Amino acid sequence: MSTHQSMAGILAWFWNERFWLPHNVTWADLKNTDEATFPQAEDLYLACPLAFCIFMIRLVFERFIARPCAMGLKIQTNGPQKAQPNAILEKVFTAITKHPDEKRLEGLSKQLDWDVRTIQRWFRQRRNQEKPSTLARFCESMWRFTFYLYIFTYGVRFLKKTPWLWNTKECWYNYPYQPLTVDIHYYYILELSFYLSLLFSQFTDIRRKDFLIMFLHHVATISLITFSYVNNMARVGTLVMCLHDAADVLIEAAKMANYAKCQILCNLLFAMFAILFISSRLGVYPVWILNTTLFESWEIVGPYPSWWVFNLLLILLQLLHSFWSYLIVKTACRAISKGKVSKDDRSDIESSSDEDDSPPPNQKHHNSTTNGTNKNHGTNGYLTGAPYPDEH
Repeated sequence: MSTHQSMAGILAWFWNERFWLPHNVTWADLKNTDEATFPQAEDLYLACPLAFCIFMIRLVFERFIARPCAMGLKIQTNGPQKAQPNAILEKVFTAITKHPDEKRLEGLSKQLDWDVRTIQRWFRQRRNQEKPSTLARFCESMWRFTFYLYIFTYGVRFLKKTPWLWNTKECWYNYPYQPLTVDIHYYYILELSFYLSLLFSQFTDIRRKDFLIMFLHHVATISLITFSYVNNMARVGTLVMCLHDAADVLIEAAKMANYAKCQILCNLLFAMFAILFISSRLGVYPVWILNTTLFESWEIVGPYPSWWVFNLLLILLQLLHSFWSYLIVKTACRAISKGKVSKDDRSDIESSSDEDDSPPPNQKHHNSTTNGTNKNHGTNGYLTGAPYPDEH
């Protein structure tokens, strides 16, 4: 009984009306009636089984739709070149380090009577063996592209009929007594389910260099979707989701073009993505979204505790936008200098030919060859890994 009481106490503390809702509003005021339906926290439970269903749909999609498309485009099914078998190096790789330092390289060189560059090449090829093939990356990007295209199209068709798309103050008039429509409910549950599936699949998908940043992004996105639904900020939430989905479509299309070796199309799509991303995330987002959540809502509704949390999450998202915009500009500058978008420091696969351009191992900066990233290449980490959510 004491356990039950303590659990009830924790739930009562968590769902404290003074935190979640504006002054003088209670949960009882937002219970569903015959006249109106409002968002209920338990509605979101549906997203967990649906996230699993989306993950299973993805597996079927990649196997029976994306894979045949990739084969039709003659995308390679084999992975990178394999390292020649060597028991000593394999033991070092599996038991000690995948990125040996200069001292260890020299020791192995003497032990095997191999030159240091050959050992560097072996470790690079061995690391690449654990990376997925171009085919697998194409299938992943095609799945994301298909989902983003669908959900963005749905969002635009839905939002163009709403008053708050044209006047953001409509997000706050009569708040929080704004009824939940079927369209908003569907939009929210589908987006939340997809990002839950992305969060889980991060541990099974291609390992990115920005794993922690992406993890933070997914958690922030899921938190924003949940927060805005529970306290009925769903109107402004739909604007945030639709704004973010637009650029996701283009980056996944650019990655597919890159994997298919359609370089001109890849460059064109990446340029379109860069323009849209920077203008929407550093321009439209703060001027349109943050302006209404910070200032218009303050004027019409006034602040309360969960309002602060919601806006802090939106500002965190803006910081992530700024970081990714920096990466995009960096990518674009390298691409211009090389004449094409080819590879950058977010690349999720190491080039097996990188060692040909490596500096001699006795140079202090030889680690740039052993860490799997050639700094002299062009730039397409955005084309070999999802840069954000995927970003919301």
